[in-house]
Amino acid sequence: MQLSERHQEYWRRNLRLTAVLLAIWFVVTFGVIYFAPQLNSIIIMGFPFAFYMAAQGSLIIYVLIIWYYAYAMNKMDREFGVHEGDE
Repeated sequence: MQLSERHQEYWRRNLRLTAVLLAIWFVVTFGVIYFAPQLNSIIIMGFPFAFYMAAQGSLIIYVLIIWYYAYAMNKMDREFGVHEGDE
């Protein structure tokens, strides 16, 4: 099956968005753990930064990543005419 140029552009943008958000997820998940000793010198609300990110910060960022992906994909779906429509 041959995809039109419009379909290819849709998938390129979809993959680019997914790659950027996955990179953010990776940095939040593994970058903070890797640099935890250095980051613990930063105190947030009385807790070391690495502890705060493990307990609260990373979860907040994960929810924001999910929200942004849904928002961006809905916008892109409407732009390319593949949205599900309002029922």
